[in-house]
Parts: sequence; C-alpha cells; structure tokens
Amino acid sequence: MTISRRRFFPLAGGALAAAAFSQQTRGTHGLPAGIQLYMVNAELTKDPVGTLKKLAEIGYSEVETAGFGKLSAAQFRDLLRDVGLRAPSAHLGFGMQDTDKLLDDAKTLGVEYAVSSVLLPDGSPINFQDPKGIQEFFKVVDSLSVDDFTGIAAKANGIGQKAKAAGLQYAYHNHMFEFRDLGGGKTGYEILLQETDPSLVKFEADCGWMKVAGKDPIDYLTRHGDRFAMLHVKDFKNITKPVTTMGAMFSHSPDLPISTEIGRGSIDYKPIIEAGFKAGVKHIFVEQEPPFKEVPALEAAAIDCRYLKSLLS
Repeated sequence: MTISRRRFFPLAGGALAAAAFSQQTRGTHGLPAGIQLYMVNAELTKDPVGTLKKLAEIGYSEVETAGFGKLSAAQFRDLLRDVGLRAPSAHLGFGMQDTDKLLDDAKTLGVEYAVSSVLLPDGSPINFQDPKGIQEFFKVVDSLSVDDFTGIAAKANGIGQKAKAAGLQYAYHNHMFEFRDLGGGKTGYEILLQETDPSLVKFEADCGWMKVAGKDPIDYLTRHGDRFAMLHVKDFKNITKPVTTMGAMFSHSPDLPISTEIGRGSIDYKPIIEAGFKAGVKHIFVEQEPPFKEVPALEAAAIDCRYLKSLLS
C-alpha cells in the first residue's frame, strides 16, 4: 500500500467517534465489522484521511493494516485514532523484511496480532527489484514441497516466538496454494497446522481463498477451532473448480472466479460465520480482491459492511 506523504492533523472527536462506531457495528455476538485495508489501497493513496473517515462512516470500526505507505507506524496509528478506527491486526512482510523491525512497528501501531502470508522456505531469496523476480516468486510458491512446508512451519514458530516475547500474537494468513495436493491428499495447510506450536502460531482463515481451493472453511473451523483467531470474508462469482496456484491469482487465469461483494457471489457465509463464532474467532475482516469492475471500492466496502453486519446480528 502506498500513501501520500502529506502532513496529517488530528480530527476533532476521534475518541468519541470510535466509541460510537464500535457500538453501531457490534452484533449480538459482540464482534465489530472490520475491513482489510488492502481492499481500498488506491483510495488510501489518493486521500488517506478521507478514505479512512469514510470507512468509519460506512460502519466499520476495525481495520487490518496492509502496510503504512510512506508513513511511519506511529503516524498511521495516530491517523486511525483521529478518524475513530481501531487496528487489532497488522498484515506484515515477515520472511521478506526484518522481523524485529516489523514487530517494533506492530507494537507501535498497538495491534494484538501480527499477521503474514507466503512465508518462503530458507534458501529461496527473491529479488523483487528484478523484473523476473515476481515470476520466480510464483514459481517457487507453486512448487513448494512437503519438506518446504515443514521448513515454513519451523520459520513460523520462530516468528511466533519473537512475537510472543514482544507481547504480540503471530498469525498465518492463507491464500490457495497451501491447499495443493502434495501427494496422498496431504496439503501444505495441514502441515502448517500440525507442525506449528499452537501457543506461538494462530491462523487467520481467508475463507474465500479456501473455497476457491475447493476446501470448506467450516471443516477447518470445526476440527481446529482453537487455532483460528480471525477470519477474512471475501466472495467470488462462479466458483466451478478448485484453483490452487498462486500464479493464477495474478495472471488472470480464466479458471479463477471473479471477485465480488459478499452476498453477491457463490459463498454462503452464514454457516461459516456461525462456525467462526463457535470456534471463538476474535475478529472478522471483509476483503475484496481488485480490480473493481462493477462498483468502486468504497461502494463495494459499504455493500460488504451491510451484509457482514447482517451476519453478525
């Protein structure tokens, strides 16, 4: 996420707004409506104050960050506070940036959960400055083996240990490549669940990508409920067959279903949310994959918020 380097000034009434929006968005289960800020990346770049203020007006009271752009973690924290939003979770670049620096940023932001995805095995450096780096990244991710995922689990445990020492909880966020059959029905996701320490590594279930991969989030929430701290809810049109390669997400593969607002696609979220409640998830964040072809991102965010609130009540 890239955010303009403008100077921010506090907005009056931030604390009162936070309290008001928290009351508005909490359902009978006590969970507020949240949004992953990656969804409004372009809008945040153009107008960070106006975009975050609009999200609060829409009815969100929690956000999960996806980088701070040109701002420091402290500046981003203050901006969220000023517009009446709370960030319980931050999505960070573990495995690609310095772990200690990322944890310092998470502490400054004031989050409880430090989250990442796509942890590469040791010995797989990717040069993202090289034009071929992205292509190599997809190749590595889509060819991970059983041994690779075992190594990734060890890396996650190490990050989790450092996070715990910093007073934070590490959580792993999935895409769809973790559900590729590695032989005998074994998947990378099952390896991560089995090989990570439950006290060090929690999971943030991206329910949409699970469904795209042909898996049922309810199954995981039922079998491993104590491992899941958060949910990402996203919807897709015309999910017809499993897609388990990361490359398909960025190459616009015709096999990849079309992203849409929750309640307008193929996924019935009511039983998934209920399973999340039973599992004891702490936070639920809407996320929608760009591009936004039917409605603009903020309009989509409003549609998502209304539907999510109906599921939380």
